Amino acid sequence: MAVFFYKGTRYDGKDESGELTAANIQEARAQLRARRITPITIKRKDTLLNRMKEIQIGTGVNARSMAAFTRQFATMINAGLPLMRCMEILTEQETNPGFKKALKQLSSDVEGGTTLAEAMRKQSRFFSNLYINMVEAGEKGGALDTILNRLATYLEKTAALVAKIRGAMIYPTIITIVMIIAVAVILMFVLPTFSSMYAGLGADLPLPTQILMGISNLLRHHFFLIIGVIVALIIVYKLVTRTDKGKFIRDKVSLYIPVFGNLAKKSAVARFSRTLATLLSSGVAILDSLEITARTSGNAVVEAAVFEARTSISEGEDISGPLSREKVFPPMVIQMVRIGEQSGQLDMMLQKVADFYDQEVDQAVENLTAALEPIIMVVLGVVVGGIMVAMYLPIFQMAATFMEHAG
Repeated sequence: MAVFFYKGTRYDGKDESGELTAANIQEARAQLRARRITPITIKRKDTLLNRMKEIQIGTGVNARSMAAFTRQFATMINAGLPLMRCMEILTEQETNPGFKKALKQLSSDVEGGTTLAEAMRKQSRFFSNLYINMVEAGEKGGALDTILNRLATYLEKTAALVAKIRGAMIYPTIITIVMIIAVAVILMFVLPTFSSMYAGLGADLPLPTQILMGISNLLRHHFFLIIGVIVALIIVYKLVTRTDKGKFIRDKVSLYIPVFGNLAKKSAVARFSRTLATLLSSGVAILDSLEITARTSGNAVVEAAVFEARTSISEGEDISGPLSREKVFPPMVIQMVRIGEQSGQLDMMLQKVADFYDQEVDQAVENLTAALEPIIMVVLGVVVGGIMVAMYLPIFQMAATFMEHAG
């Protein structure tokens, strides 16, 4: 559980602020609504304990599994099966223990008279804010099967996008790990043999060899200390990037990293466009849609831009203006959003943008894979080759000296 600060408006129109305890921000928002308070801002009280909990806790249900669950749910609803029967079947076939328990509680709540959306809100560990709000819109509009189908399509495309990016990183990651292991083995087990041999010669070693020997000694005598430092740095990085400022800086930098930055930008735009298009076409109000899109964007830079757009809309302005001020959104996206606003077909335009950038992401993944393979091979060759040269350089020098004396 975490502590959240909140500011909101009560049912009688008066402002109220304070603290509450909840598992996450969705549950905090649900608590405020139950108390008839309309939340304006909800912010987690940033403590070391909360950050450590966030690092350790996950939902345990991946995007592909959730997409399959939603598709099955939509198919059964569309076939005319009663909601409770659908829940019963889905619960019986679920293999994830945590999710199975959540579905049982979901069924119990729905059977007790709670709406499906409200029941899902109590299980916000598994159901995202986007998921809950779309289900709520489907229940209110009497089109739950349609909404679930749209949601399943969205989750499937999101899972496919994530799979493509992860797939592109498998080969470079494996090669990098192999390179690190190979270098470590050479430095820790092979180089000491040469070091003993060179020590017996009593000659001055070349600078590259001295540096290599120093690294080897450091690894052999302080291996666990180095591992501890690396683990500590990783933990510090994770803690820092849990803060709003740290997350923003990390995401801002990720957009400008050579090779990877282009993919990050296109992925962010594709996710933003598809999420907002899905919500708008499902009948979710524009302000609510923008808030959900911002919180599920996966990038703090995009989140800030969307929240700014939301503020401008609430003040009577358009969406395209604030988005154009953020370099993460290309001019084509801004123009499509502007045309959608003017024509009243914003959801359709955003869907086209999402489809276009899905193709762009596919191409970017291919380009990334094509670019990384030769780069990694060159780096591997330079590192291993450099070690070999540094190891044998004293032998070459002694051979050269011997030849001079012999001549």
